[in-house]
Amino acid sequence: MNQINVTLRKSVYLMLALALGTLTSCDDEVGSGNGLTAASVDAAFTVTPVAGAVNTYLLTAQPKGVISSTWNTGDGAYQGKMDETISLPDAGTYTITHTAIGAGGATGTATAKIVVATSDPVKGNLVKGGSFVTADDQANWKKVVYVTGGNWTYSANGATVTTAHAGIYQAIDVVKDKEYTIDMTVNGGASTDMWFEVYAGKADPAVTAGDYSDGGVVMGLNTWNGCGKTAVSGKLSAVGCITNKVQNKISNVVKFDSTGKIYLMIRSGGGIAAGGITIKSVELRGK
Repeated sequence: MNQINVTLRKSVYLMLALALGTLTSCDDEVGSGNGLTAASVDAAFTVTPVAGAVNTYLLTAQPKGVISSTWNTGDGAYQGKMDETISLPDAGTYTITHTAIGAGGATGTATAKIVVATSDPVKGNLVKGGSFVTADDQANWKKVVYVTGGNWTYSANGATVTTAHAGIYQAIDVVKDKEYTIDMTVNGGASTDMWFEVYAGKADPAVTAGDYSDGGVVMGLNTWNGCGKTAVSGKLSAVGCITNKVQNKISNVVKFDSTGKIYLMIRSGGGIAAGGITIKSVELRGK
């Protein structure tokens, strides 16, 4: 091998080593200034009343540097869109929280208040005491215990079923052929062989023999169906996995064939998670 070729080969090796050294010295740690994690995320958003719709608002988040958004209107955070339409049927003051998620999981949070002066006469909540906060709220509910030891307890956090085979219910007046939606916020840990079900039937639970099933199950959790085996948090309509027996699909919509009294029944059983399953913000509304 002549001297020129040896010198050339050494030069190539040297340039390759320098190149590799440069590559390996690059900062490839997330959050170290290379853009893999955003330094800050702007969660700013605007609130615009939707024309022609009662108590309905468009939340518009600025999109720059935002990968996804979660929203919270007071009932718990949920995955939403950058342009999110919300309905606030009941009068009150609401704090809307937007969490913007950017590169590398960086987050930013912004809030805004919406004051709703008058409840929607069509979509107003027909459930009384759905927050369970006060003694007056709690007095609207009755308990049914199917197995000794079953129980629901009330607190400022909501209503909690802590042991198996017990239900709570209240009577509600509805209109024939009108569609209604049922929902509530639900929180609980991972359960084993557990069911948590919601019914809207005509039979009075107080005089119904056996587990309540009148009208067919509307919605709920069921570990055999795939939900409740891990911790749950959010709207039951979003985290539930029980098929609406009448709709034959996952749906929280109900309709009745006569005007009069129905019973909103919520019951649970099986291996409920330690600490129980807690509900609040229970609602039944006209569509």
